[in-house]
Amino acid sequence: MARAGLTPARIVEAAADLADEVGFENVTLSALARHFGVKDASLYSHIRNLDDLRTRLALFAGAELIDRIAVAVAGRAGKDALAAFAGAYRTYALERPGRYAATQIRMDQALIAASPDFRRTAEITYGMLRAYGLDEPDLTDAVRLLRSTFHGYCALEATGGFGAAREVQKSWDKAVDALHVTLEHWPREKSTEKKSKEQSNG
Repeated sequence: MARAGLTPARIVEAAADLADEVGFENVTLSALARHFGVKDASLYSHIRNLDDLRTRLALFAGAELIDRIAVAVAGRAGKDALAAFAGAYRTYALERPGRYAATQIRMDQALIAASPDFRRTAEITYGMLRAYGLDEPDLTDAVRLLRSTFHGYCALEATGGFGAAREVQKSWDKAVDALHVTLEHWPREKSTEKKSKEQSNG
């Protein structure tokens, strides 16, 4: 490719495609430079370093993922929303493995707080869970349960970790059913605000 027209957006999109092809950990500035037919130094006017590239890639992939989830859950509630959310998450993780791996990296909390896509992810996820009548701190606990279940399942499925004893899709459907039942019968913990009110009234 010609050197002209390089932008941060084009570089990140190319990095996302490369991550899906060779794995997120194998994405380097040198590999991207070869892709664009330029020297490594040509990328540094757009990307500070490899950490900057990976952060940008994580934000890019996170936005793609929540876009898919938002479309899937639109107009749904309860179990239907949960199943749609889970299905969109799993499909993205399996179809875009390098991009998905990027969404799992540890990022600076200030950057997360400033990102509109992270806020949108929180709004959609917490909104779905509030339909089950959950408040804090149960909301955070429920989010962690969903994330660990979805991520663990996808990671095992991607590496063939389940074997062939039972169809993977059927086990996935059963897992979503079990999560729905768990959320409906969540062992609720009183919020700090409710505890304070009860203590002041007592």
